[in-house]
Amino acid sequence: MRLTALDEAAEAINLRKSMGVAEARAIFPTLDVIEEDPAADLRFLEAIADWCDRYTPLVALDGNDGLFLDITGCAHLFGGEKVLLKDILSRLFQMGLDARGAITSSPGLSWAVSRFAQGGIIDEGEAERVVAPLPVASLRLADDTVASLRKMGLKYVGDLMETPRAPLARRFGASVLLRLDQVLGTDEEPISPRLPVASLSAERRLMEPVGAEEDILAITDQIALSLKPSLEARGAGGRVFELVLFRVDGRVFRISAGTAQPLRDPRRIAALFAERLQAVYDDLDAGYGFEILRLNVLRHETFVNSQGDFEHRQQKDASLAAFVERVSARLGEDCLQAFQLRESHVPERASITVPAIDHLSAPKSREGHPPPARSERPIRLLQKAEPMDAFAVEIPDGAPASFHWRRMQHRVLKSEGPERLAMEWWIDGVEGIDARDRDYFRIEDDKGRRFWIYRQGHYERDAAQRWFMHGIIG
Repeated sequence: MRLTALDEAAEAINLRKSMGVAEARAIFPTLDVIEEDPAADLRFLEAIADWCDRYTPLVALDGNDGLFLDITGCAHLFGGEKVLLKDILSRLFQMGLDARGAITSSPGLSWAVSRFAQGGIIDEGEAERVVAPLPVASLRLADDTVASLRKMGLKYVGDLMETPRAPLARRFGASVLLRLDQVLGTDEEPISPRLPVASLSAERRLMEPVGAEEDILAITDQIALSLKPSLEARGAGGRVFELVLFRVDGRVFRISAGTAQPLRDPRRIAALFAERLQAVYDDLDAGYGFEILRLNVLRHETFVNSQGDFEHRQQKDASLAAFVERVSARLGEDCLQAFQLRESHVPERASITVPAIDHLSAPKSREGHPPPARSERPIRLLQKAEPMDAFAVEIPDGAPASFHWRRMQHRVLKSEGPERLAMEWWIDGVEGIDARDRDYFRIEDDKGRRFWIYRQGHYERDAAQRWFMHGIIG
């Protein structure tokens, strides 16, 4: 057992990370040790990252104990970099977190100054002066590389800056020079945001927190109204919206809703979240209220304006889309399913089920294809063709006189077929049971029930044939 994290009191008595617990207790017998929970630590760090989203949408995780924020173009919204940094650190302190931060021109420099100095704001051109007295560990190098550098007398970043680059790279690898360039800002280092960045976004910062559902929806309607000119300028409509609620104590709730067609109408957008809030409100703990509400457009598509005809077809389409959107928002996207045709003559591959909200948004060119069959097919097939026992089969191409399926005996009165379907050799291969042709029959039993069955294999060339029930004709 080894120490993985220390508080200030532990550091004050010269304990260090990776030290054995037995050794640490020899130094301080009453040491209080808590078992590490990496999953809980990650959830806590992600919660802080969600909270930092109020300052910038570009928030990235830095290992298991830090965050990177790209505040380019955001600082002026909070009164400047100095005010922004002070606001972040003071709010975190009020939540019980003793954090350290820095604002610089590069992530590497911010990392070094925050962890091995006092943090703060570093102006342009001050990087070399600031990092020169810092230890080489501030360059985010591997532990063995840091140990090797120290053995050679290169203990500080300033020592590396004075050393010729070519011998340094040959001896310790290119990573040393890369990290040095990154901390000095000569090599650009982008950060990777943990969440997708919204294409459009608008928010409201409230003087008084709100918690009632009707207040949240009213403000959402106002935010959606402010988004409409931006969508119109792009000639687009939103397909996926996200409502972000920042609670007073720092917790963040994200509620997303999709649409069947590109949408701009603020009332319809607010109606989507009315359904979502009703579905999740029991799990939405408003606490002391929400102080910031933000509406993001995560996905948008071209918005096509069209004029309705005298038969009100456009109104019917809009009503159907609105119905699908509201039901999907309330019960989930998978609650309504639609069939979508595929280019295949094999029945179980000829169509798939997709969420209706996606089906309505599919290009019209994918609709209207004639069914890949010449005969009547069941509207719905069995999830998987079920084997059955057939009796008194008319050889070689006739239907059975009777069959046994699901513990019931059926006597066939009428039959039609066969309809022969060859399997897709590029999928099923050319050999094996699954590659055999199928002979389909539509039959009716003595009770008036109609079935769709098939025989796999041929009497003239296959040693064994099998019969399957594939669907029930209504």
